[in-house]
Amino acid sequence: MTTTSAETPEQKAAYKRAWIAFCALIFGNFMAILDIQIVASSLNELQAGMSASSSEIAWVQTSYLIAEVIAIPLSSYLSRMMSTRIYFVISATGFALASLACAFAWSLPSLLVFRTIQGFLGGGMIPTTMAALFMLFPPEKRMMPIVLVSMASTLAPAVGPTLGGFLTNHFSWHWMFLINLAPALIIASIVWAYLDIDKPDWKLWHVIDWLGLLSMALFLGSLEYTLDEGPRHDWFAEEAVVISSVIGLLGGLVFFWRSFTNANPIVNLRVFANRNFAIGSVISFVVGVSLYGMVYLVPLFLGKVRGFNSLQIGEIMMVMGIAMFITAPHIGRLSAKMDTRILVGIGLITASFGVWMNSHMTPLAGMEELFWPQILRGVGLMCAMIVMSQLALSTLPMTEMKNGSALFNLTRNIGGAMGLAVINTIMDWRYAFHWQHLAALTDPTRVPVQEMLEQSGAFLMGDLGENGQQAALALLQQKVSIQATTLAFNDVTMLLSALILSVLLFLPFIKKAQPMMK
Repeated sequence: MTTTSAETPEQKAAYKRAWIAFCALIFGNFMAILDIQIVASSLNELQAGMSASSSEIAWVQTSYLIAEVIAIPLSSYLSRMMSTRIYFVISATGFALASLACAFAWSLPSLLVFRTIQGFLGGGMIPTTMAALFMLFPPEKRMMPIVLVSMASTLAPAVGPTLGGFLTNHFSWHWMFLINLAPALIIASIVWAYLDIDKPDWKLWHVIDWLGLLSMALFLGSLEYTLDEGPRHDWFAEEAVVISSVIGLLGGLVFFWRSFTNANPIVNLRVFANRNFAIGSVISFVVGVSLYGMVYLVPLFLGKVRGFNSLQIGEIMMVMGIAMFITAPHIGRLSAKMDTRILVGIGLITASFGVWMNSHMTPLAGMEELFWPQILRGVGLMCAMIVMSQLALSTLPMTEMKNGSALFNLTRNIGGAMGLAVINTIMDWRYAFHWQHLAALTDPTRVPVQEMLEQSGAFLMGDLGENGQQAALALLQQKVSIQATTLAFNDVTMLLSALILSVLLFLPFIKKAQPMMK
């Protein structure tokens, strides 16, 4: 669609149709990203409902992520082949039916199959929305749509655990999936009725690079599996992780070879030759690391150290979501008045400072200590992501918009996956380091420790009798564990803060955004 500033009745009607269709696309995007994290705070309830072990139930998230990370880059090719409208409607409708199937899953294997289908179809909706934005709106009217897409992409991971905890606590875990049904079907009907921005090219079916498609699926799927399972099994000490790493490496080599040599590659990686897009993707990767990393770390700290339930954790996490929601419209206005590269820098510095404030936690930290760090992190990440989306994609030719949008979104998701894997590994290392250090200080053979244990044991004997001394020792070990977890959390957040600051070095190399090339 191409509109101008002239206010003819036809253009007004076209602009109205564009916004109706775009709002439906945004909501589909939001639901697809939301469903990554919606189960995060309710895994215990799912574990009980499916009679599964803690390691088995973790696959409810992993299966969705693997399927989604494969679908995101593939969406560019499929939407060109089917058209944006047909592909999005199939994705939204299939997402609704897969969500319904998840709610009525009768066993863990069936739930994992349905979650995989749900993730694959949800992954198709995420980059399609951003690509459609550049086709629906002219350059002078793109800022507010970009703001809304960025809000959906960054708000959804923060809101997911809160919504999942609320639905599980007040209803049942089934409603985490049932809640998708009506909205997804409504979205599909609106998109079908109001979106018509391109035509299908069914000839692409006959030139699909099947080897490239297979190698991409093996590469991304194995990468996601390795990153997710590696920290749980001491990385290459587990045979399955070694096998997935080898498969991912071989798949990656074939995928990159096909992407640069095939006339019709599944994913065109040449788009990274565009400087703004390449730097934007790096920043998107780091935003993914920090966004998903902190959404994982803060609930982990509050659950393990403070013993908060999912609803209490959700209330604290909502602070970041509210800050993002309030900030986003103002960022859009600021970007029209100042150098957008400076605005990205301000966002990164603000987010880094918010994460750094989290690196000084004590075992008593709660809402008061986390309030301002959550706000600063939310404002900073929203600022960086909104403006960087514009800078990265606005310099691409329209013919590369779908491909660029898919890869830009993929970098954020891969960043999140790699970030979580590295975070888990560093958390384990630092926890072990701090445990050994604290254990030496609390050695029961030391006189001050003996005196403390005797006092605690005497106090507990009134309730536990002869078991008082053992309970006192267990209580000491628990305190050491809580302190070690807190110190490890502080170490990791300090590193995350430094990582966010490091990408400031790329900002001088970004070109100012130019009007979209036709």
